[in-house]
Amino acid sequence: MSSSDRLFNRHRTVHQILGGGLVADVMLWRRKNLTVGILVVTLAAWMVFEISGYTLLSLVSSVFLLLFTILFLWAKSAAILNRPAPPLPHLHLSEETANEAATLIRNHINTLLSVFEDIAHGRDSGMYIKVALSLLLISVIGSLTDFFTLGYTCLVLVLTVPAIYERYEDRIDAYALIGYKKLQELYVRLDEVCITKVHKWILEKKKLS
Repeated sequence: MSSSDRLFNRHRTVHQILGGGLVADVMLWRRKNLTVGILVVTLAAWMVFEISGYTLLSLVSSVFLLLFTILFLWAKSAAILNRPAPPLPHLHLSEETANEAATLIRNHINTLLSVFEDIAHGRDSGMYIKVALSLLLISVIGSLTDFFTLGYTCLVLVLTVPAIYERYEDRIDAYALIGYKKLQELYVRLDEVCITKVHKWILEKKKLS
């Protein structure tokens, strides 16, 4: 299959798109033992949350309380018995790391604010439709399930969908391209019928005012 017949006209394989490293191997089941292990551990964690009724905050608090208690008692007993203290590295966040993290966060926030400004001023109709559909989808999913179930479901999808796509790549690309072309035609019709008329109506109102 040529690159023009592939989704997004890509030239790279799925493994290359996913980075070509350990993460790609896990997602594509090239390291089956590790992939199965991740699924089993996350399934066990999900069952613990569902059966025990623990919340994420209560679990994290309990784990940290246990950890701090063990380290504190270890250090105290080591001082009394002349034993070595807990082998902990020096915990310190460098200024360079903090600045890099702040810059990364700032860039993402500025991108979101720019998108919000474009939508609020009516500059990007396509982006508005994408954001509206995404928020609607999140709202529907959020009303149907809880956070942990959603997280586990997303993990299962991440570890299954790429592998299935790689196996049936040619068939999926063919159907996806057909669907994408139909969506483009639908968007053009929607733009002509609704969005363009709304823009004209707004311009007319501005001229009259």
